[in-house]
Amino acid sequence: MRRTIKEEEESTMIEFKTILLDADDTLFDFGACEREALRLAFERYEYEYSEEIRKIYEKINVNLWKQYELGKMDRKTVIYSRFGLLFQELGIVDDGIAFEDDYQELLGMQHFFIEGAMELILYLHKKYKLYIVTNGVTATQLQRLKDSRLDQYMKKIFVSEETGYQKPMKEFFDYCFERMDQFDRSTTLIIGDSLSSDMKGGNNAGITTCWYNPKHIRNMSEVKVDIEIHDLKELYQLL
Repeated sequence: MRRTIKEEEESTMIEFKTILLDADDTLFDFGACEREALRLAFERYEYEYSEEIRKIYEKINVNLWKQYELGKMDRKTVIYSRFGLLFQELGIVDDGIAFEDDYQELLGMQHFFIEGAMELILYLHKKYKLYIVTNGVTATQLQRLKDSRLDQYMKKIFVSEETGYQKPMKEFFDYCFERMDQFDRSTTLIIGDSLSSDMKGGNNAGITTCWYNPKHIRNMSEVKVDIEIHDLKELYQLL
């Protein structure tokens, strides 16, 4: 059963020391980053680009990453099949793999923030040990975190490609925990936007979960959410 901000304020049972943070759609506005990288990639290849094309890509991409989270598809297959599938849908004859490499380069240059995200990190890093835990391509994620200067506030950054596992797998979190300073599961909190990746991952790892849910989506799954917030500003009351 999830706790509200008020209930959390009234509870003194947990004094968090370590915070795990998802990157995309928790700190970064991934939609904005993705849209700009897609636009620039299509521009580079001199193909027509539109909002309708973006929506087709998004549907293909989301479906592939869901298969990845479920362990039914490896990361490389996700990354290097999505533009091939998109090109089939659009009737474009081109190398989807080469296009992916260019897209990743352009995506690594984008780091639009969720409103208030950087201010929150500046506040949290003075009080807690912060770690990034994210699924994705290592080079792309590290570049974005470096360019945005978020990396300097993190103890370590863990990307699924580098670990060999992905959220929500317990093995991903075990890999991270083994590399954290004075790690204590009981005083660790994960904050993220995804029920299937971040919150289920937190459940599998046995740590407290905080669901960033700005769209007020109802949790119809069996995933346990300890704390739910709809705006990053709410974390100032909580932490």
